[in-house]
Amino acid sequence: MKLSAITLDCPDPPALAAFYQQATGLETHPKSNADFAGLERPDGILIGFQRVDDHRAPSWPDQTVPQQLHLCFEVEDDLDEAEARLLELGAGKPDHQPHEGRWRVLTDPAGHPFCIVRADRGE
Repeated sequence: MKLSAITLDCPDPPALAAFYQQATGLETHPKSNADFAGLERPDGILIGFQRVDDHRAPSWPDQTVPQQLHLCFEVEDDLDEAEARLLELGAGKPDHQPHEGRWRVLTDPAGHPFCIVRADRGE
């Protein structure tokens, strides 16, 4: 068995795909449309975004609406620089930051939590 895709529910798949495309530089899947959009990684894994009517954004860290999953991204830059760039692209930053010196918890424009962590360079 091989992982082929990770898909997030959202109200606007093209908009969320555009946010993650700008954040990661991944290529947009050629069959993306208004109901399902995707980004392709070079290793073949697809990050997908599917339209869900009445989508309710996760309420992290509160579990009223559980996050169910979150994505983690390594960044080559300084965490502060990467965070600032993502905030400019439309990410949010929750007040609760459990280990702000080691990683940052942000939310995408649809409210899904994701983390950025500094890439380990063997230092």
